[in-house]
Parts: sequence; structure tokens; C-alpha cells
Amino acid sequence: MSADGFETRAIHAGQEPEPHTGAVVPPITLATTFAQDAVGAHRGYEYSRSANPTRTAMETCLASLEGARHGLGFASGLAAEDAILRTLDPGDHLIIPNDAYGGTFRLIARVHERYGINWTACDLRDADALAAAWQPETRLVWVETPTNPLLHVVDIAAVVEHAHGRDGRVVVDNTFATPYLQQPLVLHADAVVHSSTKYLGGHSDVVGGFVALNDAEWADELRFLQNAMGAVPSPFDCYLVLRGVKTLALRMRAHCANAKAIVEMLRAHDLVFDVFYPEASDVARRQMRDFGGMVSFLAVDEDTALDVVARTRLFTLAESLGAVESLIEHPARMTHASTAGSPLEVDPRLVRLSVGIESQDDLVADLKGALDSVLAGTPEG
Repeated sequence: MSADGFETRAIHAGQEPEPHTGAVVPPITLATTFAQDAVGAHRGYEYSRSANPTRTAMETCLASLEGARHGLGFASGLAAEDAILRTLDPGDHLIIPNDAYGGTFRLIARVHERYGINWTACDLRDADALAAAWQPETRLVWVETPTNPLLHVVDIAAVVEHAHGRDGRVVVDNTFATPYLQQPLVLHADAVVHSSTKYLGGHSDVVGGFVALNDAEWADELRFLQNAMGAVPSPFDCYLVLRGVKTLALRMRAHCANAKAIVEMLRAHDLVFDVFYPEASDVARRQMRDFGGMVSFLAVDEDTALDVVARTRLFTLAESLGAVESLIEHPARMTHASTAGSPLEVDPRLVRLSVGIESQDDLVADLKGALDSVLAGTPEG
């Protein structure tokens, strides 16, 4: 595929018409095993845990969108993260954001720490904090940008310069931004990780993970772990991600437009203490195409936050994010409950929004109506 346009690659990369029938959608290959021409002589596939044609199509497409030479699909975003972390050795140290997804924190602090992996959390926006956190054993810096849930923006190039000068690697969780809005590998990050459950799939109907990178040796190590551990997506899951990603650019433009309208309303509301959205960041303007569909805000107190999330009609109270429907949640008690008592503990006043692609006026009216009813003291109903 010689065309370079993002939208074109989303539709065509790894997805040439099926040669026997001409079908324009790659078939979902459900076979678990594949006939071999002789002992050890197969046609690229022998067992579907190791490789599967539908997974290959997805991996090729997503790698193209991230500008990567190698792509690996996993059964979930956390399975993808786990594989990367397993390339560290006991005694190694990694640096994580002090604002990060609760599942990432749980995986590092409560699973990998047991096997000798040490970690430090710091504000990766602060070069001095990163330098202070660095240890002789530091091998990896884990970046989220925008972060989850405060939407802080980290200067990827600056972190990469610091880490590479000390023989460290940088992994960027690009789930919130997606490859349409941000290209970490172009900024010389070593690997990109996604929960493809979110914007890549985009329809709340598939769980998956993905790693993109250019280092062939590291890719081989991850591919070994992918096969050895077996946390791979099913062919149907891969098909759903491929189907979703075809409209990623269109959806992201709608998510961004709706989010900006929500931010404008929130900033003017009496019950909102602060609003978090990347558009105010000079770094975001430099390294992102637009600012995404995630918005967080601090209510004036925790009771208000809990009351508001219970009153919306179009914003569904639910975990997850990045799909066509709008979601609302209370991170301290939901997605980030595992960070309680840690350096990553979330303010209980915080509300996180995943702004969908419904009609903009309807979304603004729904959230404003919930806030207004709390302000007026109207009983929930």
C-alpha cells in the first residue's frame, strides 16, 4: 500500500481484497490449526495462538497507523502492558507517572513488584522530578499523555532525550490520544501501547491490547512472550478492532469537537471547581493534532461529584472510555480505586467524562441539566 494518508491506511493497510473471492473485508479465520506441507514447513501459520491471519491483518494495520515496523495484538491493554513489563529483569527499576490508569499502577505495584521490579512515581512534566527519580537501575520510563484521569500532557521528546541519554527506554500509552492525534514513535519513543478496547475499537464491544515498536530485537522478545503466555485476541476480536479503526479519524474529529463544547460549559458552571483538558497545554499543541474526547473536572465537593454522576441521562455511569456513546464515572471509587493510599491516589471530587459522538447540543444539555439540578437541590429522579 503506497498511499500515506491516515484514513487510507486505516481502511487498507493489511486488508487487501481476499485473493480467492475478492472479498473486500478480510475473512475471520477461526481455524485453530493449519495444514503443513511437511514437518515444520508451514505457510506462515501453524497454530492460532502463535499467529492467525485475522490477527496479522489487525497488527499490520495498527502498526501502520503508529508508523511502526512491528505490531503485536494482545487480549487486553493490560496483557499488552504485562508483556512489556516482563522484558524487565529482577532488580530493574521503572518510572511511572504520578497520574496514571489505576490498572497500570495495580499491575506494576501489586504484581511485578513481587518479582523484583522496583518503581518510582513522579510528575513526568517536571524535568527535575524525572532526574530525581532516575536510579542507576532505571531501565524504563512509562508515559501516559494525556494522563488518566487528569489529562496532563507530557513532553514525549523531552522524556525520550532524558531516558536515551541514560540508556533507558520510553513506552508511551497512546490510548487517550490514539495514533490519529499523536505519534509517539515519530518523537522517538521506543514503544507504544494501547488498550484497543477504547478508541481503536470504538464501540464498547471488544476487549484488546496492542504494542507498536521499531526495535526488531525487542519485538522478537515480545513476540516470544505473546506466544508463550498466550494472552492473544481471538480472530473475531481482531475483526472488530479492524472494523472500528476504519472510522477512527472520523470519530476522533467528532469526539474532539464535542469535548470542547463540554469544556466550555463546565468552565462557566458554579459547581465546577476546575476543568482538565489538554487544549491549554503548549506541549499538546506541539505534539498533538487535536486534544481528544476525554474531559475531567473537579466538583466543589465529593458529594456533588457523586450526585452529578448519578443524574445524567445520555452520559452513562460506567467504566471504560473511548466509544461512540458518552460515559461518566467517579475515578476514586471506580477505575482508580486501586490507587487509594498511594502516590497516585485520586481526588474524590474528580469526575471523568468520555465524551461520545452524540449530538453536541444534547450532550451539553444533559450534563448541564445534571449540574443544574444538583445546584437547585432538586431530588434525583
